[in-house]
Amino acid sequence: MARQSITFSKPNDEWLKAQIESEEYMSKSELVNDLIRQAREQQIEVDYIRAKIERGLKSGFSKRTASEILADSKGRLKKG
Repeated sequence: MARQSITFSKPNDEWLKAQIESEEYMSKSELVNDLIRQAREQQIEVDYIRAKIERGLKSGFSKRTASEILADSKGRLKKG
């Protein structure tokens, strides 16, 4: 595992210390690694949603009604 030296602002350092004192985490390293993991997982979700939005925008406007789109979506959920 790579070893790094980082500096935290006072409020962030105090928050990190409070998390460790609450025994939620054993060390700052464990906490920072967990925060990074969470951020990476969120980025994957954001990228997925962004790709879906871009695909939708590129597909153009639909001539179907809202009811037709809803019915189609419900049908797909039942099949899946």
